[in-house]
Amino acid sequence: MSRLQTTDGLTEEQSELLKLVREFVDEQIIPVAQELEHADEYPQKIVDQMKEMGIFGLMIPEEFGGLGESLLTYALCVEEISRGWMPVSGIINTHFIVAYMILKHGTEEQKQHYLPKMATGDIRGAFSMSEPGLGSDVAGIKTKAVRDGDSDDWTINGQKMWLTNGASANLVAVLVKTDLGADGAHKNMTTFLIDKESGFGETAQGVSVPGKIEKMGYKGVDTTELILDGHRTTSDKILGGEPGKGFYQMMDGVEVGRVNVAARACGLSMRAFELGVAYSQQRETFGKKIVDHQAILFRIADMASKVEAAHQLMVKAARLKDKGERNDLEAGIAKYMAAEYCADVVNQSFRIHGGFGYSKEYEIERLYREAPMLLIGEGTAEIQKMIIGRSILKDYQLKG
Repeated sequence: MSRLQTTDGLTEEQSELLKLVREFVDEQIIPVAQELEHADEYPQKIVDQMKEMGIFGLMIPEEFGGLGESLLTYALCVEEISRGWMPVSGIINTHFIVAYMILKHGTEEQKQHYLPKMATGDIRGAFSMSEPGLGSDVAGIKTKAVRDGDSDDWTINGQKMWLTNGASANLVAVLVKTDLGADGAHKNMTTFLIDKESGFGETAQGVSVPGKIEKMGYKGVDTTELILDGHRTTSDKILGGEPGKGFYQMMDGVEVGRVNVAARACGLSMRAFELGVAYSQQRETFGKKIVDHQAILFRIADMASKVEAAHQLMVKAARLKDKGERNDLEAGIAKYMAAEYCADVVNQSFRIHGGFGYSKEYEIERLYREAPMLLIGEGTAEIQKMIIGRSILKDYQLKG
């Protein structure tokens, strides 16, 4: 058994759950990932199996029908799932961000209405901040909700972009601007919970999901736009029931998402490492296995070091959040470094494979196309460095 990516201090229940997930990945995901990815096919059978296993309720408390597990347990499960096929972890990521936001910020009625069905996977969540004209500049969103006089009715208009699970989800947490809330770029934003049908086209009154956005990698999972054209809703669909708090609610959810992205990078790195090591022990050049060439051995040592370092950063960020502490710095570092390390580990494994790595018959070719998404998902590397730098400066302010 590999000594990499081990985690101390897990309970027997956590260890058993991770063992179950790893077996599921080895038996049900890895054997079909290549075929599904090449066909860009949604992994419905895998999703149905995850529903039966209770994965969609992993972090939802037992009182709402979930398993009540920690962010750490969830992240370690994501790491395993991503080792099999990263898009599968994307299917549960946005779901858990929305469930977390409802649990932490929702009204009691919203919790009772959504969380039990989210725990079973009958309600599946997506969330939306980005728009076609912006990415990380959340303050620049143009989608707007306008209240009808003094009533509880609202009308939402706008276009959102880059929704993971945009079609398959039947609940979307959408960040919009309102005229209510305090002055300031981040204080007049509100999160609305929008119910819709799964699928493409018009999925609810005034809510449309165009076709999938074609991507070079990260296939299988649906990535879409969301068009809101005169969508009518009411105040009870505002997350927490009060306008003006949407930005802070979303940022809290994104911290969970960044731990997820770090975990995905760890899983993808581990799979690339496994493939590289296996190939290096099979391929022969100049009369010996290529692993016996010092250059390849050095690559393996470098890959192993980065796999392990990224894992430990991810674990630290998850544990801080579980303790109720702020982890924006740690989540930013984990996401940034894990994604960068992942891109490098995949590249090194690709180079170990030589010309065969360029063939679609080999799994490393798929990983080579999937890794770049981690460099931009849940905030680009540049945004992470800004978050890290500003957080560090707060601790090192010059006195005087």
